[in-house]
Amino acid sequence: MSVTHPSGFTAAGVAAGLKSTGAPDLALVVNEGPAHDSATVFTTNRCKANPVLWSQEVVKDGVVRAVVLNSGGANCYTGPDGFQTTHAVAEKVAEGLGIGAIDVVVCSTGLIGLANDRDDLLEGVEAATAALSADGGAAAAEAIMTTDSVSKNTVVEGAGWSIGGMAKGAGMLAPQLATMLVVLTTDAVVPASDLDAALRAATRVTFDRLDSDGCMSTNDTVTVMASGASGITPTPEDFTAALTQACADLAMQLLQDAEGADHEIAITTVHAASEEDAVEVGRSVARSNLFKAAIFGNDPNWGRVLASIGTTSAQFDPADLDVAMNGVWVCRQSTPAEDPAGVDLTGREVTVTIDLKSGDARATVWTNDLTHAYVHENSAYSS
Repeated sequence: MSVTHPSGFTAAGVAAGLKSTGAPDLALVVNEGPAHDSATVFTTNRCKANPVLWSQEVVKDGVVRAVVLNSGGANCYTGPDGFQTTHAVAEKVAEGLGIGAIDVVVCSTGLIGLANDRDDLLEGVEAATAALSADGGAAAAEAIMTTDSVSKNTVVEGAGWSIGGMAKGAGMLAPQLATMLVVLTTDAVVPASDLDAALRAATRVTFDRLDSDGCMSTNDTVTVMASGASGITPTPEDFTAALTQACADLAMQLLQDAEGADHEIAITTVHAASEEDAVEVGRSVARSNLFKAAIFGNDPNWGRVLASIGTTSAQFDPADLDVAMNGVWVCRQSTPAEDPAGVDLTGREVTVTIDLKSGDARATVWTNDLTHAYVHENSAYSS
């Protein structure tokens, strides 16, 4: 269950020496073809890391033949030398595979301002190239972990074709795209333009709705490569549905591994005037530290939900809002309803339903609670 499940892909994960622990820290995923169609979406943060700046140029023609990823350092705000390191890594991958560097996406993750050792990276690329295997997907997924406690992989089966994927991310989860590196592969025959449409449709309702802590990374990259090795061309609708399923699976794995979280919270806004309104309301609640702290304390404080709704520009009547927590309608018409004591928040999964009574649109945003462990993890991250 990995990026090498679809035909036409090899991968590897090796230790390049970037992590002081000696753990694997460099991954390589290669599209062996016969096709090399691709699509990529990046962080919308205006402050972008060197690998993003490089890769934005790589993906313009819709052709990507390899993705190389390192953990242990983000290579962000490391000056011109940091960009040259990214370029050198792409050139080293290209040299080993006999391809052009302009077809190599480069991804990095880790601490901002940390200059990765170029020699270590280049030696790691050599080792990864030598270790490439059709069974190397799991090792690649392990090599991109930072604060992740587990690696994240997925496989979705189509009719004679499939999609594989791997992801990293455990903190700074916020649109767009959340702090993540994601590589998706498929052996379906899908032109680059169709891949782009499918990827944007999939990320819009999955990764872009994941809002763990409201903090946007500088390095986010989600790339999909199509080898065409199955010889089968699915309908755009079928492929988009499968890709969305794969992205949703990875997004939920990211949510479940969020740093120090005790609860995974799904906030669903219904009867909104528009999908944009529903997302705005859900995101406002997801970003309320007061709400997240209440959930950590197993306190069904629905007042914090209403207070967050009121900060949005969504269409609703402030005197006629309904809120349910884990199926208990604790608020009706913006007044107390069922007894909050009936809400059991001791389990990890929490649902919040908000009824705006303004239309037919709906959307779900996912978040986590705010815990002592999250604060500790992020207070000590650079040390």
